[in-house]
Amino acid sequence: MLYLCKFKKDIRNMEVLEIVRSVNSLPLSQQMLIAERIIRSIRQREQPLMEMAADRLYVDYTTDENLTVFTQLDCENFYEAR
Repeated sequence: MLYLCKFKKDIRNMEVLEIVRSVNSLPLSQQMLIAERIIRSIRQREQPLMEMAADRLYVDYTTDENLTVFTQLDCENFYEAR
């Protein structure tokens, strides 16, 4: 059974490699378009999960002293160190 799992993983890796090779053969503008669309797709799928997690943790983020301790700094000016 372990052999079958490894085989499936190898096939997925081959598919990924084929996709990467195909994308690399395209002009840079098309590669960028594909990358942008993939990132947009991932963000759209992640958004509802992030919103649900934020809703579930809202009470903790507003009342737990370990999570609110740094809110004392919210009114202070921030200067970037270089």
